[in-house]
Formats: sequence, structure tokens, C-alpha cells
Amino acid sequence: MPLQSSTSPKGPVATAARAPAPDLARGIMLLAIAYAHAPLYVQTVDRGPSLLNDILAFLHQLLINNHARPMFAFLFGYSLVQLLNRQLERGNDWVSVRKLLRRRGWWLFAIGFVHVLVLIPLDILAPYGIAALLCVGLLRAKDATLLWVSGIVLVPSALLVGLAMWYPLTEGMSTYEAGSIAPGALGPVEMLMGRLVGWPFGLVIGVIMVIPGVFVGIWAARRRLLEEPVRHRSFLIRVSVITTAVSLLGSIPAGLMQAGWWAEPSGTATLVASLIQPLSGHFGGIGLAAVMGLAAIPVIRRPNALATALQSLGQRSMSLYLFQSIVFVALFFPYGLSLQDDLGLAGATGVATATWLLSILIADLMRRAGHRGPAEILLRRLAYR
Repeated sequence: MPLQSSTSPKGPVATAARAPAPDLARGIMLLAIAYAHAPLYVQTVDRGPSLLNDILAFLHQLLINNHARPMFAFLFGYSLVQLLNRQLERGNDWVSVRKLLRRRGWWLFAIGFVHVLVLIPLDILAPYGIAALLCVGLLRAKDATLLWVSGIVLVPSALLVGLAMWYPLTEGMSTYEAGSIAPGALGPVEMLMGRLVGWPFGLVIGVIMVIPGVFVGIWAARRRLLEEPVRHRSFLIRVSVITTAVSLLGSIPAGLMQAGWWAEPSGTATLVASLIQPLSGHFGGIGLAAVMGLAAIPVIRRPNALATALQSLGQRSMSLYLFQSIVFVALFFPYGLSLQDDLGLAGATGVATATWLLSILIADLMRRAGHRGPAEILLRRLAYR
């Protein structure tokens, strides 16, 4: 049993005591991540039915691209406050909890590094580990400080993503093709060296991109917006409507260009669309978390099997995120089924959907058996040692 002292943080909260909304949001978040990542494994997104590919390209820009990451960041920041509050309520002091959070950050970084080393360069765990290390000191900062820092960092974040979108759009390329990690004819050693060379740069960019959402999540968690959605229903409705409207309006131009439905846009129009899409996507991702808060209200009143399964997925989000990588590598890479040459955007989206549905089944079976996710167990054992 953990020591009951102020210098030895107690273990994590029991699953039964968790609020449903954050876990529901994490479960849906994994679908968005699967949709964002799966197309990056194929060589050419245009393979397959052209009309369906075009429709999906438009919808991905409208709802997925640069939306999943800020939602994940928001939920990560929210979870930092939840962990802090639970530890303080159990009698631990600020110094011991701060050490715990930093240990979690370092170990999350380490798990992310192993993820990159063994599987793919598409890692989101290491950036969140570094973000935790950077943000822990501001967990007790004033609300105004959190929102100002979020707004300031959002500017370079949107610029970095926007410029990365702008170049392929000006060249008539899909943003998925520009960011493709399909290995082609590369062998495992060549792929590993490429991952190691590009990873430090991607890590820095990744941290900059997630910081804005993390700070907004901290701000929201102080108000228990997702833990008490009934109390904050009116506010969540306003946030959902406003952020969704901003997200859709800001993403439509880039979506039209991505789908090829905006013929020969000017250079200025392409640049503006590329910059606005990630900026509005940031609001859309956070708005989706608010939507999940509203969706949790009927679940709180009357739980159902689907919601319980989605909550189970959210409670094991890190394990099932890593599961996605394993499935995608096995299906797309040359030493697996090598579907990188056979599927386009539509096919990759289908694979993402099937993988997410399988993840729900696995998570619910684990819940029924009383097992936590293996990655969550590992992180807890390392952090709470």
C-alpha cells in the first residue's frame, strides 16, 4: 500500500469515481486521431473512388485536421488539474504533487520516445510529457495568466501549422501526401534513422502546438466544466455553438482547396486559408470537448452500454492510442500487409474507423475483466513508485 504521508503521493482515483464527460471525450478523441493519422500511412491519397476521396478530403479539413490535437491538449490540461486536486484532497502537499506530475511528465516523454524508436514518428505522447514539465509550475497561476499564455503561444502554433499546409496547397498536393510517413521501399534501419533525425525537430514543434490547448484545459478544469456539466449546461451550449461556428467557417476555404473544389485560388487566398484553418481548428477541438460535456448529461442521468464502452475506451486512451500505431504499421508498412500502395484516403478512413471500433470492443472487454490499460498501468507504477 502507498505510504500515507505528505511526501509520498497516493495512488490514482478509482475508476468508479471518475466523471463520465472527460472519458467520453477521450474515447471520441481517439477516433479523430485515427482519422488524422491513418491517411499519412498511404503513398497516394487519390487511390480509390475519386468523388468519395474528395468529399472526405473536404470533411477532414472541416472536422479532423488540426481539431484532434487541440482537443487532446485540452483534455490533457484538464487531467493535470484533476490529478492535482485529488492528491491535495488526499492530504498530499503541493511540493510532493508537483514532483509526482513532473515524474509523470518525464515518463510520458520516455514512453513517447520508445514509441518513436520502435514504431513511427507520429507520436503525441512525448510532446505532452514535455508540456507537463513546462506547465506544472503554472498550475497555480492566475486565470488571466493562463489565458494570456495560451493566446500568445497560439500565434506561433497556428503559423507553424499554417505554413506547413500552405506549401502543399500551392503545389497542388494533398496535405496528407506532404506529411506522409509511408516508407515506400525503405527498410527498417533506414526508417529508424529517419525517425531519429527528424524527431527532435518534431518534438519542439509538437510542444508549441499543444501548449495553448493545455492551458485552456487547466482553466476549464478549475471550474469543473466537464465534471459538472449539468451545472454549466448553458455555458457549454454557448461555447459549443460559438466554437463550432468559428471552426466550420475558418476551415471551409482550406477544405474546398484540399478537395479541389476551389479552382486555382490566388496565392493570397491560399495563404489566408492555410493560416485560418489551424487557428479555427483550435477552437473546434476545444468546442468538441464542450459537446462531450453536454453529451454526458443524459449519461449521468441514465447510463447506457454504448456510453459505458466509450468511457472504458477513454479510461484506456494511451494504451489504445498505441494500439492504433501497431495496427496501422501492421496493415500499411512493407513488413506487414503493405497496403500503403493499395489504399487512398477513403480506404485509410475505413481502416481508421474499423480500428476505433475494435478499440471500443477491446476496452469494454478489459473493463468487464477488471483490467486497466497496460500503458496506464506502466505509467502509474513508474510515477507513483
